[in-house]
Amino acid sequence: MANKRVGKRTVRLQNNPTIISAASVVGPKEGQGPLKDYFNLVLQDDLYGEKSWELAESKMVQTAMQMAVKKADKKLEDVNYLLGGDLINQILPASFAARELGVPFFGIYGACSTMAEGMCLSAMLIDGGFADLILSGTSSHYCTAERQFRFPLELGNQKPMTAQWTVTGAGSVLIAPNEKGPKVRYVTVGKVIDKGIDDGNNMGAAMAPAAIDTIYSYFNDTKDDPNSFDIIATGDLGLLGKQITEDLLKEKGIDISNVYTDCGIEIFDLEEQDVHCGGSGCGCSATVFAGYIYQKLLNKEFNKVMLVSTGALLSPTSTLQKQTIPCVAHAVVIEND
Repeated sequence: MANKRVGKRTVRLQNNPTIISAASVVGPKEGQGPLKDYFNLVLQDDLYGEKSWELAESKMVQTAMQMAVKKADKKLEDVNYLLGGDLINQILPASFAARELGVPFFGIYGACSTMAEGMCLSAMLIDGGFADLILSGTSSHYCTAERQFRFPLELGNQKPMTAQWTVTGAGSVLIAPNEKGPKVRYVTVGKVIDKGIDDGNNMGAAMAPAAIDTIYSYFNDTKDDPNSFDIIATGDLGLLGKQITEDLLKEKGIDISNVYTDCGIEIFDLEEQDVHCGGSGCGCSATVFAGYIYQKLLNKEFNKVMLVSTGALLSPTSTLQKQTIPCVAHAVVIEND
């Protein structure tokens, strides 16, 4: 019997999966934003000494994972499983990083929801007694995402104001049972939601319904109080998607306005940096959580947080075939003791 389930969609972890360390690596633009002091490494250039942007992204996530292990005074040989994925074809950056790290590897794909997806799966594996130490992380890169999903950078295409800027960054967490540090208490796994948006430059509107569905399901399952949270952070809805989420949750009787933000809004200065509606990409929620939110948890400035990473499950093929954009959002609730 599944005795850890709460309601229809939520799982309550009982064996204290603990985030014992986290690490973040970001590009130069992100390193100029308001969270610059929270990142472990700010790159001087987007190529990170590599010959291609894809290899640079792989090196970023590899670096973040190695840093997370080192910060916890562990070795890669101590890690039972590595969970990772990203936006690029066949999750190339994560797979190539796993090749170098030499840890048993679960390649996962949830588009920009991958950070929370990996944390959910890692926490459940730890809670079930299947591992003692799991490394999870993800990445994105402005140049790799533009090349794959939109237009070559050399064309200099203009973007509509609903568009967002893919974060160049990688974040990683290391999770173990019954340790000191912030604990994963609940996970709520998202459904794939598609409300008919087909504009790849309006991801906030496309992903907001998935975030609404997951957040509402958590509160419906647990009867928790939104105001008991220090922060509820969606992954990369940007200004437009955040407003849609907040407004429609209110219509459903869930008011998160006092504690709600979006990682895509936090990572950039929207007035000073030309990012339109904000940041996006797997690396958006990954770096904001592994840098800013995790440090606030360690300092006890935050004691209860919900991370809801949001992902648009489109591909170049689906776009060319004029399909609408299915989306998903996964929620992970983390608390201090």
